[in-house]
Amino acid sequence: MTRCIRRAAAVCVVLLVALLANAARVQVMEADRLDKNPGNRRPVLERYAAPRGAILVDGEPVTGSKDTGQLLRYERTYTDGPLYAPVTGYASQTYGTTLVEHAEDALLSGTSPLLSPLPFWSGTGSGTRRPGGNVVTTIRSALQQAAYRGLSGRRGAVAAIEPSSGRILALVSSPSYDPGLLSSTGSQAATAWARLNTAPAKPMLNRAIRETYPPGSTFKIVTAAAALDAGVVTDVDAPTGVPDPYVLPGTRTRLPNEAKGCADASLAYAVRWSCNTVMAALGVKVGAGGMVKTARGFGFNDPGLRIPSRVARSNIDANMSPDQLALSSIGQYDTKATPLQMAMVAAAVANGGEVAHPYLVEETTTASGGLVRQTMRRTYARAMKPSTAARLRALMVDVVEHGSGGNAGIEGAEVGGKTGTAQHGVGNEGTPYAWFIGWAQAADTSRPAVAVAVVVEDASARREDISGGGSAAPIARAVMEAAISLGERR
Repeated sequence: MTRCIRRAAAVCVVLLVALLANAARVQVMEADRLDKNPGNRRPVLERYAAPRGAILVDGEPVTGSKDTGQLLRYERTYTDGPLYAPVTGYASQTYGTTLVEHAEDALLSGTSPLLSPLPFWSGTGSGTRRPGGNVVTTIRSALQQAAYRGLSGRRGAVAAIEPSSGRILALVSSPSYDPGLLSSTGSQAATAWARLNTAPAKPMLNRAIRETYPPGSTFKIVTAAAALDAGVVTDVDAPTGVPDPYVLPGTRTRLPNEAKGCADASLAYAVRWSCNTVMAALGVKVGAGGMVKTARGFGFNDPGLRIPSRVARSNIDANMSPDQLALSSIGQYDTKATPLQMAMVAAAVANGGEVAHPYLVEETTTASGGLVRQTMRRTYARAMKPSTAARLRALMVDVVEHGSGGNAGIEGAEVGGKTGTAQHGVGNEGTPYAWFIGWAQAADTSRPAVAVAVVVEDASARREDISGGGSAAPIARAVMEAAISLGERR
């Protein structure tokens, strides 16, 4: 009898060990694989079992959550969805997340370890999951609305930055869409997804940070910075000796000017009236190495820029023939830039040559308002010498006060700018893209309030009006006026 009891006990011990081993295998070794198994609905149900944290603009939420009473209980909602879509992105039960909704997803959904009082433990799966946190953006509603109204549904984008800090004050892409249409899992969301993705105007494309354009004459600010830093130009008012027209090096192609009086023009005149010939020749004199180095200082050729969402890489080719370099120096050939990148160019001039790293999230908090993380100001790069920035600042003011950027002027404020017209299409037959970059500083203030870049793709104005700032400059002026007005109320 005793022998039988011992054998039974031994078998029970073996079974117990096997059971424990199997439990350890399932719960530890295979936990990740089982959690990620498409058939496992528990993470999805848990994800939508509680309201998602809010994204805030000017201290007010522009997102919310709706209790649907369905299996996936809480659905994302948006206030002024089209206005803020280039900032928030969407959070969809079907199509995932984008932009800030994606970059801060762990915090908004409540899964971030930073929300837990115990480090590196979020409580997921324990029934003690914490409420989603909130994301406080740097966006100012007045600037965002001014940019959105200015574009009026036309294809284009606006990016506005506080030069001294890098805070992104406005980020608008047009035409836009309502992210709330994609929040659910129903047929309406599927229909909206299909319609938005096949629309010719591409409303879901974030043109402010994910689309690159030929920057046209706005890139001449980069070329001027390179020429001044390299000593190719020492006196901005001295004749440059460049003929009109200018023959591209190694070719018989003549580069024309839209402006008059560009023959042997000074750098100051060339910036004021946007002389292609002078700027192309100066870029060739600087050389490809110097031009690329300067452009990189402003942010070109950086594939890793995050704000925290990914920003498309702005491009200037590292290997160019002299004729290609000449065209690149006036913002053509393969030179491409996002509107955010060109706002960084304007901000560098306004900030004494230093580029502050742009950022969109001021801080993140718990649901109750406790600070989780705060973004600190940091330097992105030194784009040019302070003395070069000072001279370029004066040249950009001259563009607005006496040159092609008069439509951006603001009474009682110092405004610097640069207009641009970017050719595109086969044989440059497409309607030119209208560009304006600039900055504004209110009287009796110590530093510029804002730097802005505007691009309008389908400008309906005549070509000469586009070149003179007729399409983009008024939008920039409205944004800059909003920034100055906010500063006066502080």
